[in-house]
Amino acid sequence: MLGGGTFISQNKVLPGTYINLVSAARATDTLSSRGIVAVPLLLDWGIEGEVFTLNAETFEMNSLKMFGYSSDDSKLRDVREIFKNAKTAHFYRLNPGVKAAVTVGALTATAKYSGTRGNKLRIVVKENIDNSAKKDVITYFDGTLVERQIVATADALVANDFVVFSGTGALTDAAGADLVGGANKESVIGADYQLALDAFEAYNFNVLICPTSDVTTANLFVAYTKRLRDDLGIKFQTVVYKNVADHEGIISVENMVLDAGANAAALTYWVGGAASSAEVNKSIANKNYDGEYQIDTNYTQSQLEANLVAGKFMFHKVGSAVRILDDINSFVSYSDLKGADFSSNQVIRILDQIANDIALIFANKYLGKIQNNTAGRISLWNEIVSYNKELERLQAIENFNSDDVKVEAGESKTSVVVINPVTPSVSMSKLYMTVIVN
Repeated sequence: MLGGGTFISQNKVLPGTYINLVSAARATDTLSSRGIVAVPLLLDWGIEGEVFTLNAETFEMNSLKMFGYSSDDSKLRDVREIFKNAKTAHFYRLNPGVKAAVTVGALTATAKYSGTRGNKLRIVVKENIDNSAKKDVITYFDGTLVERQIVATADALVANDFVVFSGTGALTDAAGADLVGGANKESVIGADYQLALDAFEAYNFNVLICPTSDVTTANLFVAYTKRLRDDLGIKFQTVVYKNVADHEGIISVENMVLDAGANAAALTYWVGGAASSAEVNKSIANKNYDGEYQIDTNYTQSQLEANLVAGKFMFHKVGSAVRILDDINSFVSYSDLKGADFSSNQVIRILDQIANDIALIFANKYLGKIQNNTAGRISLWNEIVSYNKELERLQAIENFNSDDVKVEAGESKTSVVVINPVTPSVSMSKLYMTVIVN
């Protein structure tokens, strides 16, 4: 995708889609998939300097080689929180450091990745039981045998998922040589988070997670979200901790976790996964928290009400269950252009889905391919109408009238103007009942 974002006048230079989402004055038909998050993490092991992607299934299978721990280890609790609901996650490691290594005779074994988990690697070299001219070179990770190679010389070894080998010549027996010197980066600063955000810009995702309580870093995420949403037309939401940014793209989680030693912002992981996987015709209001943290829900009714009015995303206790109070974002400055509907995450999901999908339809089928004439504009109109009818079938929008959709020639030869009025349909959250006794 090239150009994108909002417009005031038809003066854009880059080809692309420019979409305004505003409240109306009052008196292809396939939806793209959801469930994708992006999150930077502090890790003891793993890919450095680039984004890596896992889904729930590949996380279970590959967590040891990707994160340095089994999927059920306490160190990966936050990743499990994400995958309680998310389908796919883009990860970026914030703290690459020093790689562990060991030398045994002519052979040097270096950890594939930097970090403290590299110090859990051990190399065993011993004579092969079937061929005395060769050696077994065995890699152990945290006491578990993860690979065995049978070779005659050091240069015949190939790298595995945990260790890179180097050296030439005959191998020397070693009962157990531990790799040492592995370390994480000592401190992570705003520049490290910025590297992650820059890397994520090339990926598609529904929700970005800011996993820290640091206000300066959270403000960095807020600014990034506003720039991509408002200037580039890349529609997603960001989950932050206690940062009411007054913007429909920012979900500000208010509750903290009570677990000893836990990151105060730990709920952002679960909320990010839940928000990403919520379909356009669903709300996560009243959704039960099924994660592993103990949540502080010690709020009075008046405090809960005040926090909702202030744009804070809240959990509360219902019996023994902890549930989401309401599916809202931090937007509170209502106006004629953007009314209270824009504080509803379900409304934003619907509008973002429309913006993203229509942009994809235009980029894939029309940009540079279809003439900007009556026939071409009718074709685009049909695509948008068909798409909206699918949304109405899914009960994401209601009262759709195809006559309201306008696709017209713009001010230049290459531009088209689309007016696409929709009425989002949201889930029930309040019941007002009068019981009449006869």
